[in-house]
Amino acid sequence: MRPSAILESALYVTDLAEAETFYRDIIGLKPLGKVEGRHVFFRCGDGVLLLFNAEATKIPPAPDARLKVPPHGTAGEGHLCFAATAEEIAAWRDHLAASNIAIESNFEWPQGGHSIYIRDPSGNSIEFAEPRIWGF
Repeated sequence: MRPSAILESALYVTDLAEAETFYRDIIGLKPLGKVEGRHVFFRCGDGVLLLFNAEATKIPPAPDARLKVPPHGTAGEGHLCFAATAEEIAAWRDHLAASNIAIESNFEWPQGGHSIYIRDPSGNSIEFAEPRIWGF
């Protein structure tokens, strides 16, 4: 057996309100759910991007909690890559520049495909890349 797809991916952020604004207004994702001070979730294609306050997710659920999600979290900067065509990457470059978001790296992969990297407000490394960098 093996999984057929990644259903959700998580990033840990230092300021949920700032992260929510960034991923909603700059990246354009649609909010899916939110618990103030703990998390905000976004729909992204067939999957979900989970943004967590790492400190809040370290707290175990109450014994009577309806959802018994175990504690989790991490410290430091994470990474997430959004799939994009070459044309979409060019459009992202323009959109990000217009939004005063610096592109940290912009290059062609030796095996083919283009990527650009930015940082979200919490310092997470966010990439936009052609799927062909992985042979798709």
